[in-house]
Amino acid sequence: MGSRPLGRGYPRVTGVLPVALEDAAKALMAVLSAGKEYVAVMKLHDDVPKSRVKEVMAEFVGEIYQVPPVRASVKRRLRTRKIYELEVLEVEGRLVLFRVACEAGTYVRKLCVDIGRALGCGAHMQELRRTRVGSMTEEEAITLHELSEAVYLWREEGDEGAVRKAVRPLEYMLSFLPKIIIRDSAVDAICHGAQLAAPGVLKLHSGIGPGDLVLITTLKGEAVALAEALVSSREMLAMRKGLVARTLRVLMRPGTYPKMWSSREEARRP
Repeated sequence: MGSRPLGRGYPRVTGVLPVALEDAAKALMAVLSAGKEYVAVMKLHDDVPKSRVKEVMAEFVGEIYQVPPVRASVKRRLRTRKIYELEVLEVEGRLVLFRVACEAGTYVRKLCVDIGRALGCGAHMQELRRTRVGSMTEEEAITLHELSEAVYLWREEGDEGAVRKAVRPLEYMLSFLPKIIIRDSAVDAICHGAQLAAPGVLKLHSGIGPGDLVLITTLKGEAVALAEALVSSREMLAMRKGLVARTLRVLMRPGTYPKMWSSREEARRP
């Protein structure tokens, strides 16, 4: 994880940036859907009492409507996003420092513009720092300079400590996802693209609903695949047969666990 400034003409933007190596890059699709947290500086275009700023910003907690800004990489159409927390940290003149926890795909600079309109004075984002992506926080992030130093220590002095701290297991990046733990006998079938059937399930997190993104893991906690839940947690526990999750992205290499499925099952695989 690192930080980066954006190009000329953009507000100053830094903070947590997940980076994946080799096969772990397959899991970045899950990070895109993870909740984010930011600390931002908003500049008001006129003087507004602090109490009024707090009052209006509190109204943006919950579901909001947004149209992505002109420079966004997605289609500009009206959509809904959730603001989980919006806390005013400090107000100094026309500058407002605030923290926001939000759903993936929320544009904070557009949020600042909308808050300015609600205040009746106008506003824009002046600075932004992303402090959390999913379960990865700013406190755990390292800079590129620190990573370079860690690699040097490993190569030149054989000290792996700093590298092991910088490069985390794939499962760490996906720890925010609800999990379905499967039998060893089902692992290789999933690695070959099979869908997860009820007999393969051993344990699972509560609160899973149909359509939720889940992480399929082994008993040892190893990531096997990303999948879409087809039924709820309660239904999975009650089912004796039938499919419970659709495999979206295989993360474990086939052959890691022994093959324990028949050629008949292979013929039924999509």
